[in-house]
Amino acid sequence: FLKVPYFLHYKAHRIIRCNMSSVLQKLITPLASSPAEPPRNKVTVVGVGQVGMACAISILLRDLCDELALVDVMEDRLKGEMMDLQHGSLFLKTSKIVADKDYVVTANSRLVVVTAGVRQQEGESRLNLVQRNVNVFKVIIPQIVKYSPNCTLIVVSNPVDVLTYVTWKLSGLPKHRVIGSGTNLDSARFRYLMSERLGIHASSFNGWVLGEHGDTSVPVWSGANVAGVNFQSLNPDIGTDGDKEQWAATHKAVVDSAYEVIKLKGYTNWAIGLSVADLIESIVKNMSRVHPVSTMVKDMYGIGEEVFLSLPCVLNSTGVSSVVNMTLTNAEVSQLRKSGDTLWGIQKDLKDI
Repeated sequence: FLKVPYFLHYKAHRIIRCNMSSVLQKLITPLASSPAEPPRNKVTVVGVGQVGMACAISILLRDLCDELALVDVMEDRLKGEMMDLQHGSLFLKTSKIVADKDYVVTANSRLVVVTAGVRQQEGESRLNLVQRNVNVFKVIIPQIVKYSPNCTLIVVSNPVDVLTYVTWKLSGLPKHRVIGSGTNLDSARFRYLMSERLGIHASSFNGWVLGEHGDTSVPVWSGANVAGVNFQSLNPDIGTDGDKEQWAATHKAVVDSAYEVIKLKGYTNWAIGLSVADLIESIVKNMSRVHPVSTMVKDMYGIGEEVFLSLPCVLNSTGVSSVVNMTLTNAEVSQLRKSGDTLWGIQKDLKDI
């Protein structure tokens, strides 16, 4: 092979650049003298694992942002996920997709979705898992707030209710701008499973799961209805041990469903991704829809500690604008308090927040 002198390489490079510039100059005549405005609906997803990318693609397919930023410590995977999404830009309406391990890429985000965290190891206690995630969040949350002080945070990482509390503490943001994905997914699973049993679409069954996103979640049987027809008026024992139709098994299936999916495929991602996009739509579009999401519940339903639990929350451009005061039975209130006690039992021993 002939060796080409460096100055010829340089000259060729300059010629190519000039030709490219020439094409651009001939094609486009600029009119505006000022730069484009920063994005108004920028969304950042922290963590590009299975859940993070399910959130990202759900957000993009529903056209909920004008810029999407991805952040992770795994640089190769991060770049690969960014490129893969960018290559699909023709089929999307989001003009800018960026990624970096440096949080400067998240600047001016309106919403930040946190899916990052460590997984539970075999034999590891729940408290130890939470403490390890606290240590991760101590790095993540201050960086988010530094570059997007006016953002609303949506926490998805598990255990979501405790980590939403941790995020609120670390961020210094007002409580209405720190939201946990909570039981929005539990309620969706509940509505799907109930609708399958009833032979109707999930949107036609009205049912709520509140409290912890987990084993102590509370099915609100007193409010379950189809077209305003209350199920307790049809079956006063519904959801109780005395219920001959055993409707409570449906809620048990909701609690067990994540474990079952993880056993079958190793993780859950699509349903939570769709669920998070639904929350974001209510906020970005200022819809004031009601969602069961994790919010500060101190002094509600007799809960005296600073814990985050899911209640029906009105979501709009301010974040959680208000909470709907559901009429719960004494048994349901008792279950809700038990849920709060379970979470406080974990929170009270956390360090360095």
